[in-house]
Amino acid sequence: MAYLFHTDDDRREMLDSIGAPSVQAILDQQVPDSVQLDRPLQLPPACDELTLTAEMTRLAAKNASAASHVCFLGGGAYDHFIPAVVDEIAGRGEYYTSYTPYQAEVSQGNLQVMFEYETLITQLTGLEVSNASLYDGGSAATEAVLMALATQRGRTKVVTSDLTHPQVREILQAYLRNIDAELVVVASDEAGSSSPLIDAIDDQTACVLVQHPNFVGGLESVEKISAAAKSQGVLTIQIFDPISLGLLKRPGDLGVDIAVAEGQSLGNPLAYGGPYLGIMACRDSLVRRLPGRIAGQTSDRRGKRCWVLTLQTREQHIRREKATSNICSNQTLLALRASVYLSLLGPHGMRETAEHCVAKTAYLKQQLDACDRFEMVHPGPSVKEFVVRDLAGATSELLAHARAAGQLAGLDLDPLVDVADVAIALPGRYRDCFLVAVTEQRTRDQIDQLVDVLQSAPVPETAGIG
Repeated sequence: MAYLFHTDDDRREMLDSIGAPSVQAILDQQVPDSVQLDRPLQLPPACDELTLTAEMTRLAAKNASAASHVCFLGGGAYDHFIPAVVDEIAGRGEYYTSYTPYQAEVSQGNLQVMFEYETLITQLTGLEVSNASLYDGGSAATEAVLMALATQRGRTKVVTSDLTHPQVREILQAYLRNIDAELVVVASDEAGSSSPLIDAIDDQTACVLVQHPNFVGGLESVEKISAAAKSQGVLTIQIFDPISLGLLKRPGDLGVDIAVAEGQSLGNPLAYGGPYLGIMACRDSLVRRLPGRIAGQTSDRRGKRCWVLTLQTREQHIRREKATSNICSNQTLLALRASVYLSLLGPHGMRETAEHCVAKTAYLKQQLDACDRFEMVHPGPSVKEFVVRDLAGATSELLAHARAAGQLAGLDLDPLVDVADVAIALPGRYRDCFLVAVTEQRTRDQIDQLVDVLQSAPVPETAGIG
């Protein structure tokens, strides 16, 4: 209440109008005593703006980010280069300051942005239809599964792999827990492939969800999986990495029915985890189950080209029980950034970016493989991510050493292996491992420095390696 500009008289009037003696009395009715704080907050004394700014700056400096460290972190969010034009266009007032565009008041400019974004996504994925974005990659994957369940009446089984992103599986499990659907997480093979998914597909399966490249950077046999699914009347959903499509086959060309992705890598900053961008595209036959906004092109009464929201099946537009989803918003500003980024790079730029990632990843993998302390878990090809085993068994200490030296060396996989719920956890073979991502931004010098820093890390006496 201290930060609200209501006076004591204002608050007293509001309390009198609802018949409550105090704010605390309202809290006592709603919040159990066991979780209420029975003492004042331990806050420092008030200070002037200059002092507060200096203190907040000091605290913020403790953060390690891609701006302060060399970043080799991945696992769904990546340190890709963002051209200055993206910020320039997205920062224009008509885009940057507009609230999430709703129905009647959405401008032709925003509708055109949505339409152009959808066009670019269909070209990127090789599928016929895209919506105007969703919240993020995890919610897009879940919405795709719900879409498949609604389409495949009578089928309640959702099949995915333990190499699908653990957080995506966690979101999925939360959504499916209270509806008539079963999430089946199939164990991958030792080579880091989700091929065993094929054996789990049956006539009760609504959809199979495969991530390609998968969470540990492996390349999946999506074409074989989608062909096996199609033979049983099952829909295939692929989680893809947008940058990888500079080199890899598009989801539509692999026989996939619905494609989803986290669009952060398309011109959006890491920003400590968000806001991000959910990408979704599908076959034309599924368009009436596609959630979220869809912008369409038409002509006005004067015959001029214009844009409208079409197939308005959100619960804001129609009765809730008939809506395709309870999604009532999207990420128009981030979709705009993705549109500018894709337009700037074009097909050749996307290919060049992906080629840089592949070549630099291969170089780092080769350098680390030559170190006695490390082992490449999957020696096969990688687009920009791979898993390294720390033979000393001290992954967290190793990464902390690198962080102190100004390197965000990778994502510790131990916490993801140790998740109690086996439907969410990574396989045990990834214990003592970390996930490394190499984008086009990393230079040879930065990669060599990372190898030097990791080699200089102390080895525990109990490790038993030279």
